[in-house]
Amino acid sequence: MLELFEIIGIGLVTLLPLANPLTAVALFLSLTEDMNQKTRNQQALMAGVYVFIIMIVTWYAGQIVMNTFGISVPGLRIAGGLIVCFIGFQMLFPVKKLHEVPEVHSVTAELKKEPDTNIAFVPLAMPGTAGPGTIAMIISNASAIKQPTVHISEWIIYVAPVVVFLIVSVLLWVSLRSSMVIMRIIGNSGVQAISRLMGFLLVCMGVQFIINGSLDIATSIH
Repeated sequence: MLELFEIIGIGLVTLLPLANPLTAVALFLSLTEDMNQKTRNQQALMAGVYVFIIMIVTWYAGQIVMNTFGISVPGLRIAGGLIVCFIGFQMLFPVKKLHEVPEVHSVTAELKKEPDTNIAFVPLAMPGTAGPGTIAMIISNASAIKQPTVHISEWIIYVAPVVVFLIVSVLLWVSLRSSMVIMRIIGNSGVQAISRLMGFLLVCMGVQFIINGSLDIATSIH
């Protein structure tokens, strides 16, 4: 049981900086300003459900995609590391304001034409929460955890990912439901500060991914 909690903790530490529910809060508020409370709550719930589905499908189908396209684990780690680094640098040194991001701009335009537009999947779930970096991280971890050198109980491999994805999805849902309260407490500057901290962690994680992938290649050559 202790091993299960340890793996869940590692999974949350790995995914939360990428998912970053607090950033989704600012995005959610900017897109739902013309919606009533009932519609907001529905969008928040659906966003959480979509994120969970995306993560589960990625975890179980990612290896199949890798095998189909002949992608190696070291190659995935290096590519995933580059993506995570890129996202981290964007969070550390943002060059665009939230409303200027293309996905947000297009959805905002749709909302003006049709206030009932569904924003739960795009952009809240993807790419807002379960974006390319999150997907690359999940596929990489799914490949790594099944390596012969990793000694983890088989039942934990099946249970832990589902629990981690469920916790991340619930945290997103709670954050979106409480978006007004969160913004009143920490404000936009607080969200930006947390986003920069998460960005720094992502850069560190991305660099480590690239190092691990490079070491795997070096080991296989020898």
